[in-house]
Amino acid sequence: MRILIVEDRREISAFLLKALTQNSFSVDLAEDGERGSYLARTNEYDLVILDNILSKKTGLQVCREIRASGKTVPILVMSVKPEPSTKVELLDAGADDYISKPFSLDELLAMIRALLRRPRQLSGEILIFNDLTLDTKAHIVRRANKEIHLTPKEFMLLEYLLRNKGAVLSRSMILEHVWNMDTDPFSNTIESHILSLRRKIDPDGKRKIIQTVPGVGYKIG
Repeated sequence: MRILIVEDRREISAFLLKALTQNSFSVDLAEDGERGSYLARTNEYDLVILDNILSKKTGLQVCREIRASGKTVPILVMSVKPEPSTKVELLDAGADDYISKPFSLDELLAMIRALLRRPRQLSGEILIFNDLTLDTKAHIVRRANKEIHLTPKEFMLLEYLLRNKGAVLSRSMILEHVWNMDTDPFSNTIESHILSLRRKIDPDGKRKIIQTVPGVGYKIG
């Protein structure tokens, strides 16, 4: 899952970058509202974490611009506890939820998981396909009840495929949702991760989970 953090305080953005990366998210950073609005409107993100008080453009302005562009990406606003009217303004502008500073990492992660569930209408933290299960909260993958060790990026790739099972995902879609903007689009990183993932989740004699659709991309299901 790919997240955009729009935060102008570097100590906070650095903390969030480290914490979310350790929890298997791909993260892009924007240090002001203008840059954050541009990135959110021109890229495919699974979630935007948006500070309310920013330079160049406020969180309220950024929310309005994201929604005006037609993007339905979940937006989580964070700031020092505001007046109720400010919170109402943000929600009316298109924010999906609000978290007050200071907050605990566990609280933030719980809100992120809740927001990521909403647009996909998922009923829990566990994604299942046949005898393969992926626990998004515990970061555990099993096939036929046997635990499989994946790297953080392999876990993110498998989660994205499972969340979109049945759909053919192009190379560019995978790159946008699993890797950040610094990744070289001409590298073979997707192919090498797919190959490594297949080796781990498809033992001999088992039905192959990840299918290649020639000239299009990959899918599960």
